[in-house]
Amino acid sequence: MTHAGAPREDERKALLRAMFDAAVAAAQSSKVLARFLPERPQGRTLVIGAGKASAAMAEAFEAAWPHPVEGLVVTRTGYNRPCTRIEIVEAAHPVPDAAGRDGARRMMEMVKGLTADDLVIALVSGGGSSLLPAPIEGLTLEDKQELNRELLRSGASIGEM
Repeated sequence: MTHAGAPREDERKALLRAMFDAAVAAAQSSKVLARFLPERPQGRTLVIGAGKASAAMAEAFEAAWPHPVEGLVVTRTGYNRPCTRIEIVEAAHPVPDAAGRDGARRMMEMVKGLTADDLVIALVSGGGSSLLPAPIEGLTLEDKQELNRELLRSGASIGEM
């Protein structure tokens, strides 16, 4: 029941939508990432990451970081962004695939041999656990894929997965 002067339901929905859109726009990595960047290290700068927003974050990092950088992020297929110094790999979500597994292996190799003089920036967002599968010894990618399929069929929430 509404009373005189109270906003109608469509007005409330429009206000909530506008507030949500403003919050999302304010949190865009292209607008906020630059002010949180550290000083340039004496050694290498390496960017690694995974998630549906990781490519957009990598793009924002490249735009804000004038120093040498290299790296690799894995994002969901279709979420690629134009980066020139950080490699973007597209992989499957929510059921992991070989592209994500191979990306995880490559990242593990990239971080070997880093020193205290090096800087690692980790860009992680939602979907990272599916996009960067690294099965432990005794499990395979196929095991993880089947588990994810079963969880999806069961109706498990993203938190449960």
